[in-house]
Amino acid sequence: MVEIYTDGASRGNPGPGGYGVVMLASGHRKELSEGFRLTTNNRMELLAVIKGLEALKKHDLNITIYSDSKYVVESVEKGWVYQWDMKADFAKKKNRDLWRRFLKLAQYQNIRFVWVKGHASNKENNRCDELATRAADGEDLLIDEGYESGIN
Repeated sequence: MVEIYTDGASRGNPGPGGYGVVMLASGHRKELSEGFRLTTNNRMELLAVIKGLEALKKHDLNITIYSDSKYVVESVEKGWVYQWDMKADFAKKKNRDLWRRFLKLAQYQNIRFVWVKGHASNKENNRCDELATRAADGEDLLIDEGYESGIN
């Protein structure tokens, strides 16, 4: 069982942003974060999930992803993203570049999402928030190609 806690942050929407990830499995812990010079909060929330999944080295894992983003959790748990992917109007959806990345990764894992209240008593979600905000406030911020190129 792998647990992935995620959070995204944006200083302004759009503005500088970042994501934070805490991964827990078999007594091991891994933390990930990066900052971007111009992005949105929803993109960072989704990118955190993607980066957590990309860090996995095996397929067919049972994964629980904890996120305070209703945008991400409901899009997956209610099946909306899978419906978008089947429709021709997917090209009109925001963040489609990231949703496509997510869908490619998700097909190889057994994923369950759990929504957690942000800025509350969940220790790992709070740590993800620290990582995300620190990354957004950092120097040498990366370029969110998907956002800045306008493909969204």
